[in-house]
Amino acid sequence: MTHDAPDRYAVIGHPVAHSRSPFIHREFARATGQAMTYTRLECPLDGFEGVLRGFAASGARGCNVTLPFKFDTPRLAARISARAALAGAANTLRFDADGWLADNTDGIGLVRDIERNAGVGIGGRRVLLVGAGGGAAGALGALLAAAPCELVVANRTLEKARELVARHRDFAQRFGVALGAASLSDCGEAFDIVVNASASSLQGAVSPVPPTVLRPGALALDMMYGPAAAPFLAWARAQGANARDGLGMLVEQASQAFALWRGVVPDTAPVLAALRERWDDTA
Repeated sequence: MTHDAPDRYAVIGHPVAHSRSPFIHREFARATGQAMTYTRLECPLDGFEGVLRGFAASGARGCNVTLPFKFDTPRLAARISARAALAGAANTLRFDADGWLADNTDGIGLVRDIERNAGVGIGGRRVLLVGAGGGAAGALGALLAAAPCELVVANRTLEKARELVARHRDFAQRFGVALGAASLSDCGEAFDIVVNASASSLQGAVSPVPPTVLRPGALALDMMYGPAAAPFLAWARAQGANARDGLGMLVEQASQAFALWRGVVPDTAPVLAALRERWDDTA
């Protein structure tokens, strides 16, 4: 009697030792009865393509891509989803026999966490997106599709924010969103939702933007989680904001990647609850 080996997946990035993705996908697989494994692959900064091609050649079925390689991923794929093409970045690859498919589930994961898990509607609200890297690029399209009245992209390098805004200008107009770019020090005031997608948390910084960006009771979400998110969350709470880390976004985007790979959408609520219980540093 022979047994087929389980399909293999991984998260690839630098660093990835902190990643909760293996736990998440193992829980999804257990709940849905899928035969698969999911591991971490630490990749040197100058070795992304080699590690990726080696993993695919070994018979793996797909992977998630995290910092700092999201912008490098689409060019390696034979096919690119519409949302990955709009973002110019991808966080998910499926290794199909006829070529790799690149997708980006960051944005839908963020929006679902904000609207479903946090219970905050985006439609008609003022949103500040801090950062213009891979995380921000992946999130912007889905945020615009949720139809806020205004969305400002603020970044340390203003030109990068302007480039990201220019790429999404036509898309924003489809949903009637006033989309603009700004510097970190002059990005406006009293936003309803502030999303930190910058590298500031990885650098231990408290907040890259002034407290005036938060209206009373605003949602302040950091895409990071665990100890990296702690300074931003403490800063947001001190301003009277509803502070939220990126763990819910991580679980929601993972469910969409899982669906792309396995053809079934897992229930995210029990997995997010298990993460909160298991790692209290992400609360």
